[in-house]
Amino acid sequence: MITEAVRLYGVNDLRLEKFELPSIKEDEILARVVSDSICMSTYKAVIQGSKHKRVPEDIATNPTIMGHEFSGVIVEVGAKWSHQFQPGQKFAIQPALNYKGSPYAPGYSFPYFGGDATYTIIPNEVMELGFLLDYQGESFYEASLSEPMSCIIGGFHSNYHTETGKYVHHMGIVEGGKMALLAGAGPMGLGAIDYALHCDRKPGLLVVTDVDDNRLERARKLFLEEEALKEGVRLVFVNPATAPEGHLLDLTEGTGYDDIFVYAPVRALVESADSLLGKDGCLNFFAGPTDTAFKAEVNFYNVHYTPTHIMGSTGGNDDDMRESLEMSSKGLINPAVMITHVGGLDSCIDTTLRLPQIPGGKKLIYNSVRMPLTDLAELQGTKQEDPKLEALAEILRNNRGLWCAQAEKHLLENF
Repeated sequence: MITEAVRLYGVNDLRLEKFELPSIKEDEILARVVSDSICMSTYKAVIQGSKHKRVPEDIATNPTIMGHEFSGVIVEVGAKWSHQFQPGQKFAIQPALNYKGSPYAPGYSFPYFGGDATYTIIPNEVMELGFLLDYQGESFYEASLSEPMSCIIGGFHSNYHTETGKYVHHMGIVEGGKMALLAGAGPMGLGAIDYALHCDRKPGLLVVTDVDDNRLERARKLFLEEEALKEGVRLVFVNPATAPEGHLLDLTEGTGYDDIFVYAPVRALVESADSLLGKDGCLNFFAGPTDTAFKAEVNFYNVHYTPTHIMGSTGGNDDDMRESLEMSSKGLINPAVMITHVGGLDSCIDTTLRLPQIPGGKKLIYNSVRMPLTDLAELQGTKQEDPKLEALAEILRNNRGLWCAQAEKHLLENF
């Protein structure tokens, strides 16, 4: 089988190449990849090359396929797994393998296994772990985005709270509590808002901050405050750069927040979060820094006496991904709120290398498509000369500007 894939050869050295995949072994599965969303973690691997903990040292001679947020269709099944999987079956992948303690994962470590490829070979360890997930949904983008959504969900589940005089940790956010998402109008923050409003353990107050007014305004339009109230959540959007001093604490009536998520690796943001924690408040540092010496000051008086606690979460597990897929299929969450750009495999390299400089949310790649990375807001904002593009723009205009199943179908059939 000939595949076309984006492969990593060294620091900032990505190449789009066609090459032949070997025949699958009896414990492997051949799959066609339809969609992959580009993660900032991929950018970090590209700028670090073999210094990255998941990237092998010999990529100059044995390059690895990029992309780990992907979905597609099974093409061929090795004998070992033929009782469980069948050709034509749609799938999602939980990429956080940690198989027998190995850091290797798709999108970083494997020469034939990754999401930025037209065809890929899924190795035995994925099935052994139960991380090849059956997907019954209509649209592939929802399955691709179930990976970042699982990270968000995992963060909510991994927060914890305590009881004075008891040696217990109560896992999860405080139901009916006070929550803040700092730098929360980016792609992961938008997913977190959606989940917080529709999960089975909602906060009573949800404050979302961002210093980018454009991102904050888009979040306001996607998540109406009056609709949030119907879910039992008071939703407030704040630009802390223009808000009065003490406003964020005032929103809690001075008690502080039970759960705070930090979605950007900025020292001032972490220190602000620490100062906003209430009694037994949990700060989840979700944003992974590239600086190995990243530090921030913490009030240890509060850690001792209040007691506040700080943790970090970086990914979800297969149960979190299943929860994401189930909620998407029921229409409880819409991962499309995270997507602001769509492109073909030919746009993947440039998009990955420039990811921090491209504004907006998630960049979604369709591997069978040839198309420049396209800003969905710009696309629908003007009349398109190309009838195929204008038809796509009209679909978006009729869907609040959001990517959707109809848009995906049109793209796959016409590009």
